[in-house]
Amino acid sequence: MNDLLPFVVSGLATGAVYGMTATGLVLTYKTSGIFNLAHGALAAAGAYSFYELRTVHGLPWPLALAVCLLVVAPLSGTVLYGLTRGLAGASTAAKLVATVGLLLAVQGLLVAAKGASNIYFPPFLPTGTFRVLGVNVGFDQLIVTVVAAAAAGGLFCFFRVSRLGIAMRAAVDNRDLLGLQGTSAARVLLISWMVGSCFAALSGILLAPSLGLDAVLLTLLAVQAYGAAAIGRFSSLPLTFAGGLLIGVAADLSKRFVADVPALAGLPASLPFIVLFAVLLFTPRGKLVETRAFAARRAADHRPFPRPLVLGGRVATLVGLLAIPHVVGPRLPVFTSAVIFVVIFASLRLLVRTSGQVSLCHAGFAAVGATSFSHLAHGAGLPWLVALVGAGVVTIPLGALVAIPAIRLSGLYLALATLGFGIFLERMAYSSFLLFGGSGGRPAPRPEWLSTDTGFYYACLAVAVVAVSATLLLPRLRLGQLLRALADSPLALATNGTNVNVTRVLAFCLSAFLAGMAGALLAAQAGVVTGVGFAALNSLVWLAVLAVSGPGEVVAPLLAAALLVVAPSYLSSPGYLEAQPVLFGVAAMAAALLSAGNFDFASRLSAAQRRARRSPVTERCARRLEPARGEVPA
Repeated sequence: MNDLLPFVVSGLATGAVYGMTATGLVLTYKTSGIFNLAHGALAAAGAYSFYELRTVHGLPWPLALAVCLLVVAPLSGTVLYGLTRGLAGASTAAKLVATVGLLLAVQGLLVAAKGASNIYFPPFLPTGTFRVLGVNVGFDQLIVTVVAAAAAGGLFCFFRVSRLGIAMRAAVDNRDLLGLQGTSAARVLLISWMVGSCFAALSGILLAPSLGLDAVLLTLLAVQAYGAAAIGRFSSLPLTFAGGLLIGVAADLSKRFVADVPALAGLPASLPFIVLFAVLLFTPRGKLVETRAFAARRAADHRPFPRPLVLGGRVATLVGLLAIPHVVGPRLPVFTSAVIFVVIFASLRLLVRTSGQVSLCHAGFAAVGATSFSHLAHGAGLPWLVALVGAGVVTIPLGALVAIPAIRLSGLYLALATLGFGIFLERMAYSSFLLFGGSGGRPAPRPEWLSTDTGFYYACLAVAVVAVSATLLLPRLRLGQLLRALADSPLALATNGTNVNVTRVLAFCLSAFLAGMAGALLAAQAGVVTGVGFAALNSLVWLAVLAVSGPGEVVAPLLAAALLVVAPSYLSSPGYLEAQPVLFGVAAMAAALLSAGNFDFASRLSAAQRRARRSPVTERCARRLEPARGEVPA
């Protein structure tokens, strides 16, 4: 027992911060209906601000902390409030894309300002120790636990006792009735975002001394807190904080038991995501109800282009792609990668646009396809084409496994489940012999007839043409019509006698098959496949880039691949490479805001003019300016 107590003590300190972070996340979700995937980026921004004020400019740490919590965090909350107002009526996918864009933008700004390397964060709390039950307990660990518990407990009491806290709870149920009581729902929402941003900043500041100043690690803080939020069912603040304590202690205890098992070395860091996936999977139906603070609005229909113009554009695009090896010279490998990413984006669009489901583990599909291709082509010695198709086939069961939550979940909870599964796959399976192995890489040879870059480009182009053509043909088939009906109304689809669950599983299987083949092509292009390009968070970037590229069936995958792969090769200046995540993030937020349909400035202007004409003040002023009856105007 004495051997386990040190892990319990350290786990309580870490788990308290997880619980506090998840509490702030649940607060903003309950009041706004938007699950802020950028909560960890706000935590990183708070830690960077504290470091800049205290370490760089020499402010005393209490003053630096006060500035971060009373100035920087409320300003961040105000920005998020504006983003929330703009997302009124947006779909769940648009809200997720907006917060993913914010995550990329904030994280990119921090990396551009301070670099990508880990920076030493000097401790500001007392570092002495005292003994309890024979275990050394740090004063900093005690202070962190007490502060986190006090913050979470204070927020719970604030919700239960104060008038403003009760108004925040009422804002979730019915904002119109809240307005009838004389309380501004907008002010309540603004304050909730400010408080949530303060929780995020404080959690980043408390964790930075142990993690260092690293934008990616601190951003993952909130991702690890998703498991605690799931234990609280995204609504209960006490259960959320208790879930954070449970996850922190369990993760630290697992370090003691897996120390001698190298294959389980990634288990402690993966435990929050295992909890997230398991809770979402096994929670009874009806217990996870997605918060919808705004009434959904129907998106405006887009007028299609004339069919001859569409066919002509597609033919011209194909001719241009066929001519690329003869005009781009040494940049041909870049365009080959772009063609492969067309397949990835086509498979992701099949889920997001066609079936209305959001997948945040697409990088995992591509990784499994890449390593399966290596096993089949190099290990088993199968012909290249057979290994390529086999890589896609091997990925289908993984797609079916991920589709299990889709049977019970939708919208936000499905996205979180797939994100948790993708991170778990990266941390637990990438280093195993089944995927990238202990050496971190596997050979992926090309056949002799594809040894040249030109030949391999045309092979990848043929696969991309087949993949995009399949996505174009799918809506004309019965399965495609079912997928579109699934996106519009699963209930109506089930009412007509169609098995909705089978349709969801088929959508994930088809998407995983295409993503697996794309991963195999990426492996064959490099010759050696590693897990570097298949990080789980890359799935977030791919979703944001696809959202920026528009709704087109052909244009969207092509434009997304061009933005992600081709543009950086031509704009290779250090300034652009550092700004690329920021640009993608801002563009994703803009695309999400426009999709909500709240920025029709012409209609807003005309509505303002109509209100002005009906205004009693305007009418009274007009009467005063009218000439008196019988008076001739000058």
